[in-house]
Amino acid sequence: MSDKDPLVIFTPSGKRGHFPVGTPVLTAARQLGVDLDSVCGGRGICSKCQITPSYGEFPKHGVTVKNGALSDWNSVEQRYDDKRGLAKGRRLGCQAQVQGDIVIDVPESSQVHRQVVRKRAEARDITLNPSTKLFYVEVEQPDMHEPSGDLERLIKALRHDWDLPELEADLGLLKTLQPTLRKGEWKVTCAVHLGDAMFGPRIMHIWPGFYEGTVYGLAVDLGSTTIAGHLCDLATGEVVASSGIMNPQIRFGEDLMSRVSYSMMNPGGAEEMTQAVREGMNALFVNIASEAGIDSNLIVDAVFVCNPVMHHLFLGIDPFELGQAPFALATSESLSLRGMELGLNLHPAARVYLLPCIAGHVGADAAAVALSEAPDKSEDLVLVVDVGTNAEILLGNKNKVLACSSPTGPAFEGAQISSGQRAAPGAIERVEIDPVTKEPRFRVIGSDVWSDEDGFDEVIASTGITGICGSGIIEMVAEMRLAGIVDGPGLIGSPEQTGTSRCFMDGRTYSYMVYDDPERPITVTNRDIREIQMAKAALYSGARLLMDKFGVDKVDRVVLAGAFGAHISPKHAMVLGMIPDAPLDKVTSAGNAAGTGARIALLNTDARREIEETVHSIHKIETAIEPRFQEHFVNASNIPNAVEPFPILNSIVTIPQITFNTGGGDKDGGRRRRRRS
Repeated sequence: MSDKDPLVIFTPSGKRGHFPVGTPVLTAARQLGVDLDSVCGGRGICSKCQITPSYGEFPKHGVTVKNGALSDWNSVEQRYDDKRGLAKGRRLGCQAQVQGDIVIDVPESSQVHRQVVRKRAEARDITLNPSTKLFYVEVEQPDMHEPSGDLERLIKALRHDWDLPELEADLGLLKTLQPTLRKGEWKVTCAVHLGDAMFGPRIMHIWPGFYEGTVYGLAVDLGSTTIAGHLCDLATGEVVASSGIMNPQIRFGEDLMSRVSYSMMNPGGAEEMTQAVREGMNALFVNIASEAGIDSNLIVDAVFVCNPVMHHLFLGIDPFELGQAPFALATSESLSLRGMELGLNLHPAARVYLLPCIAGHVGADAAAVALSEAPDKSEDLVLVVDVGTNAEILLGNKNKVLACSSPTGPAFEGAQISSGQRAAPGAIERVEIDPVTKEPRFRVIGSDVWSDEDGFDEVIASTGITGICGSGIIEMVAEMRLAGIVDGPGLIGSPEQTGTSRCFMDGRTYSYMVYDDPERPITVTNRDIREIQMAKAALYSGARLLMDKFGVDKVDRVVLAGAFGAHISPKHAMVLGMIPDAPLDKVTSAGNAAGTGARIALLNTDARREIEETVHSIHKIETAIEPRFQEHFVNASNIPNAVEPFPILNSIVTIPQITFNTGGGDKDGGRRRRRRS
């Protein structure tokens, strides 16, 4: 293999490598350690190695994928397609061979160790006032002497018995109305949508007799990386099922601007991404309905929260304007739509509500966080950080609330890290490094046993140790800093400087050996440190900029939210310099606050009106045009910070005051100094 061979890039893992023409995709995946399933030895029998190739311009990856980048569809694939069917655009990884630069998505169904989507439903007391409710009525039978339609008499009964306003019905309901009334002997149960700013009150569904079941709603957090849905009983508010999938758009770019660029540079790119996310959404709905054991036709309401780029792509709007100043949204107001308009596999008459966006890069997900965490009602000054590929930050109290977004990128998700991966069984998620011996101990997802404890090997026998996930890499870099393996500017020291042979020369810099496995060693490289530095600097700079605008140097408390906010150690986050200095007991997790906000809006229509009013009072700060953002970013690139003193943190831990790039006679230090110049 050489750099002249075609470049193969796998998503969502981000792993890449050059492979000779004719290399099967499955072989490339195995050599790179990509999680691509296969049980038939590449014979084209099991079909578990299905992949989705992507074509076009990929500025983020630095490649242009042309037609013919994979070998032609062959007879083995045709045979399987004839017998069982392959989804449109799918190929078999054991049959498709590399012919040129290619970007390949490994769908969740083809992964052995499927991601643990950590956007769980948080426990929360929510006032119940859903948009759709059930009503039982007895309807007058038709009378030749007083002729009227069955629908009119049903509406009359609902108005008389339940004091409901004048109702309407879709054609779909009219088709089933008469046989249902007669089957129920003129006694029926109706699901009625009570109306909103867009739609008037409407009968959505009817059952013969007294229907003892319920109807459901979906709260969906449509993120850049993951899509999480919570199925709720609209009568009780109970979360009856939750599920999540990777966002299929990842193959077009891991961060939002990469997807905007894909849309700009590839005709039809926006439509392609819209189709991908809607297909992923429908697959998620099938999973949730199956988990709950219900018919998806019982899902009559859905609430979506998402960032502005995802908002536009989900709706089928080209996000072009969001890629350039002044970052204009097509609309920032809330939207009430029909599920069928978006091609969603729900009840035919299902309603969809999208929370309002705050500004061009602060979306409906930030509005949902504001609804969930209510900084506008806080007596003390609270910083709410929704950690993700695009971090959204709120700072405020009952006097005012400021908001901004900061492009942290996918490093916190384990992407662009040499041994990084999404959260899945076998991924390192907790780390401790002995400051004297420099020896690491760790825990992996799926195990409560630490690596230096008895029984560890037995517990992880089925998963192995596969990489480092987002929360793991945060703890890893922070522990390396506390143990004196990494200095403030982010350099890994030599064995002589650090006192451990786990630091080894890796090209022109040093790397740290975490797990020395002959087949798949797990290391942290200096490039990994840089990726984390850039991500955390962007996050901290956004928070610090809001503090400047608020005229404060400290906050009273910090709330971590997001896909893995609940899994981030406050101490390690502060050592890394992700968040401002604060008492550790004042740094708490809100879990998936955006998802919680979506549930609140789903189950309480009054909350929808509340957040529609609240977003108008939140003041948006645009980091891209703020001069001090870059200054804060440079300072925050240091671990934890080049100028901020962090007195509370320093009273808890001792951070070594070391600099490995001394510029003296040490040849290693000199080599690294030239690399940085």
